[in-house]
Amino acid sequence: MMELKIQLVPTGEIILPPGRNGESHCHNCSKAVGSEGVRVMMESALTARDRVGVQDFVLLENHTSEAAFIENLRKRFKENLIYTYIGSVLVSVNPYKELEIYTKQHMERYRGVNFYEVSPHIYAVSDNAYRSMRTERRDQCILISGESGAGKTEASKKILQYYAVTCPASDKVQTIKDRLLQSNPVLEAFGNAKTLRNDNSSRFGKYMDIQFDFKGAPVGGHILNYLLEKSRVVHQNHGERNFHIFYQLIEGGEEDLLRRLGLERNPQQYQYLVKGNCPKVSSINDRSDWKVVRKALTVIGFNDDEVEELLNIIASVLHLGNIQFGGEESGHAYIMADTQIKYLARLLGVDGSVLKEALVNKKIIAKGEELMSPLNLEQAAYARDALSKAVYGRTFSWLVNKINISLAFKDEVYPTSKSASVIGLLDIYGFEVFQHNSFEQFCINYCNEKLQQLFIELTLKSEQEEYESEGITWEPVQYFNNKIICDLVEEKFKGIISILDEECLRPGDASDITFLEKLEDTLGGHAHFVTHKLADGKTRKAMGREEFRLLHYAGEVNYNVTGFLDKNNDLLFRNLKEVMCQSENKILTHCFEREELTDKKRPETAVTQFKNSLAKLMEILMSKEPSYIRCIKPNDAKQAGRFDEVLIRHQVKYLGLMENLRVRRAGFAYRRRYETFLQRYKSLCPETWPNWQGRLADGVSTLVKHLGYKPEEYKLGRSKIFIRFPKTLFATEDALEVRKHSLATKLQASWRGYSQKSKYRKLRHSAILIQAWWRGILARRRAKLRRQAADTICRFIKGFIYRHQPRCPENEYFLDYVRYSFLMNLCRNLPKTVLDKSWPPAPPALAEASEHLRNLCMQNMVWSYCKKISPEWKHQLEQKMVASEIFKDKKDNYPQSVPRLFVGTRLNGEDINPKVIQALGSERMKYGVPVTKYDRKGFRARPRQLLLTGNSAIIVEEAKMKQHIDYSVLRGVSVSSLSDGVFVLHVVCEDNKQKGDVILQSDHIIEALTKLAICADKINSININQSSIKFTTRQGKEGIIDFTSGSALLVAKAKNGHLSVTAPRLNSR
Repeated sequence: MMELKIQLVPTGEIILPPGRNGESHCHNCSKAVGSEGVRVMMESALTARDRVGVQDFVLLENHTSEAAFIENLRKRFKENLIYTYIGSVLVSVNPYKELEIYTKQHMERYRGVNFYEVSPHIYAVSDNAYRSMRTERRDQCILISGESGAGKTEASKKILQYYAVTCPASDKVQTIKDRLLQSNPVLEAFGNAKTLRNDNSSRFGKYMDIQFDFKGAPVGGHILNYLLEKSRVVHQNHGERNFHIFYQLIEGGEEDLLRRLGLERNPQQYQYLVKGNCPKVSSINDRSDWKVVRKALTVIGFNDDEVEELLNIIASVLHLGNIQFGGEESGHAYIMADTQIKYLARLLGVDGSVLKEALVNKKIIAKGEELMSPLNLEQAAYARDALSKAVYGRTFSWLVNKINISLAFKDEVYPTSKSASVIGLLDIYGFEVFQHNSFEQFCINYCNEKLQQLFIELTLKSEQEEYESEGITWEPVQYFNNKIICDLVEEKFKGIISILDEECLRPGDASDITFLEKLEDTLGGHAHFVTHKLADGKTRKAMGREEFRLLHYAGEVNYNVTGFLDKNNDLLFRNLKEVMCQSENKILTHCFEREELTDKKRPETAVTQFKNSLAKLMEILMSKEPSYIRCIKPNDAKQAGRFDEVLIRHQVKYLGLMENLRVRRAGFAYRRRYETFLQRYKSLCPETWPNWQGRLADGVSTLVKHLGYKPEEYKLGRSKIFIRFPKTLFATEDALEVRKHSLATKLQASWRGYSQKSKYRKLRHSAILIQAWWRGILARRRAKLRRQAADTICRFIKGFIYRHQPRCPENEYFLDYVRYSFLMNLCRNLPKTVLDKSWPPAPPALAEASEHLRNLCMQNMVWSYCKKISPEWKHQLEQKMVASEIFKDKKDNYPQSVPRLFVGTRLNGEDINPKVIQALGSERMKYGVPVTKYDRKGFRARPRQLLLTGNSAIIVEEAKMKQHIDYSVLRGVSVSSLSDGVFVLHVVCEDNKQKGDVILQSDHIIEALTKLAICADKINSININQSSIKFTTRQGKEGIIDFTSGSALLVAKAKNGHLSVTAPRLNSR
């Protein structure tokens, strides 16, 4: 029996640890976290919820208490758990710090997992929308709402990043992913700014469609933008900034770029950037953001010319702001300096003089005639600012359109097909309440009213209506329906927008004050509208005379009507339009089309354009399956960890979260039409599989009974089934996953069987053909080899018969074979050394060639051996050759001397007396050896030294040179053939300096005589005698040395007066 172990963690989750072998206890969840354990939602069993709260507000015990709701938010916020569910709605609290919950590992954890199986996260909402789009083939949209600073823009970024990482990819898809991601920094640079509540506040509304192909890969996108806050270009409240791009260009632009644009690296030099008195923000790095934007423009597909023209326009707006006007006595305005005009003419590609004229004059067409009316100072400043706003606003629209072109989905197979599925992403300005609220805040808050109305219709009102239409018992939930406020703003003829347009269009002296008076006359009795004039005494103290108050769903807001008419008209003087239409800048050519100059129809007012675009947005959102992310700002100071309960209670109220919670607790978590539910789950019941033939309601009833649904877990409506608890649906999904595997196994088995049989038949037929072909080839090869073998044998036999005949066709093959065999044998058995005399026997026909080859081989080995001999060894061998020539086969002890190396001398420097060395003088001793000298008379032995120089042989006794024998008087040298070391130096008798022949004995006789023969050049004067040697004394008398063989060496004077030498016989010759 399996034991279920539950591990509790402080994140509000339960972990089912993996099994011993890493297997998961939950079949359907293993892909969520793998071997780390499976996380499942089981909030009712949590013991840690007192500290970290519950993950879904639906699980709150006191779900009707606002205090309990906020306390649960606070608990989770303190533990950095910023996400909480209300059913399928995600509530997100801005942490104002980086959290490590957006890594790729977290993305993989949420991919393909049922919504409630893991802890609340924006990735869960993203993945749920993605899977719904894939499985149901219905377009989705994710609505991100909340006030400014609540984190809506960051939420949209996280969703895009999730799709970029987790969706299927290819080279083309990767390009689209990169462009989708890189569109964010570009749009933020041109459309976001620092406000009092948010350092990166979106000053325009953005709705992005992400298009996916049938594989689920993002293949395109499209962006709609709404109501860019153009007034921010020319004016900012204190503590706020202009759009980011201006500061990024000045701080991050290269020196050459700024020089070409005529800009300085100091925002304080530009009038449009100093009004908020906030050039630097600690949380913003304009220099690094500039690099990001430049890279993003390249990724999106902007070429260098387009980037250059775009930056020219941005710089021209700054130069426009620095144009200063002076006033003449007549009151007409004039431009005080032409410096900025010159820059503008170059950057915008217009005629400077025409632009200068258009800035101080207004063109009026009366009765078909064109008149130029000079402008006063105030009018000229208005014209300059209007041009700046128009140029920037239209350039922003062009930028969005350019991004859309780069993101456009192009189906190469079906160019006209609209097969791409869509996930919409709405990131639009939140509800705003400032100290000074003007036309822009009015439009923004009107937009939020419409979104709240949509939220009410889709999540609250539609819930009740759906239940009632399906006949399901419903406990009514009271909620605030803000349709009354939307009607107050947009109702035809009586709404604020209609009154504002009427004041802008009517002839006469219309002003902001007349607009306010008309509002009082028309809307004076409305419960959600009040002015200073209509208010009671207490309210008047909090309102100005030029303000009106609307009671929005989010609270009361005072609007100052100053500038309402001008901003709504958003007019640009005709002559300024004409100048822009003549621009050589290609971007401005698209922004200011010449058809505008000939169009007589008055353009729609700004608020009407916004109203119409908002209506289209509502249609788009209504056509899609919505998902909601409700963003909450925890404090106004943008501080991490600070939880302002009063501020959050206000947001909980205007976001309608309590109403949504009550609806979720009263209703059902899941509902589907019968045909959809039956189509999805029919395989779980044998009676409904594979097809149900009866009524759909009966089929669903049969199916849920088979699945074991309890009566309190579901209800059957007229066309839909309603499931109350998510766990019931999860159990059904798990069963479906198991069933899918069994069905897939059967289908795979059948298909594989058919496929393998077909494949086997094809392979068998192919194998038979290949075998037949191959057997033929093998048979032909064998026959060919047999023929070749027979021919070879015949030629060999015939050659053997004619082998002794001269070379002829009959024996040439045999002779070639014999030659080849001999050469191969010779190659394998060549002599390895010079002394190796072996040589393979050669056939008679190759005897002469063999001898030539042998000689060549020997010469080559000798040559190789000689190349390797060192100079010292060469000298040694030369001496050995001389010794061999003299003594080989002539003297008994010669063989013993062969292996012994000859040395340079047998006497070292210390063995020779210094006086002898001094007496030698310049003569260099070549060789010295100790010898024994025998007297000529009594043959007495005396130790001596024999020194050889280049000219003479010298006999030395200690410090005296006893005898000096020049080589010229040396007649020869006599030595016996025995192994003794006695030799006689014969000198010329006529030389009075000599005392006669010299009898010497040396232990190194072969070496000493070889050295003497070489030094004296007497190689042929060395005589080897067999039995005796005659020598001559000084008086001319002769003496004899007799040599005999014996057992030991003995030198002595014989009785006959001869010198007797007995030597052992070492070698018999």
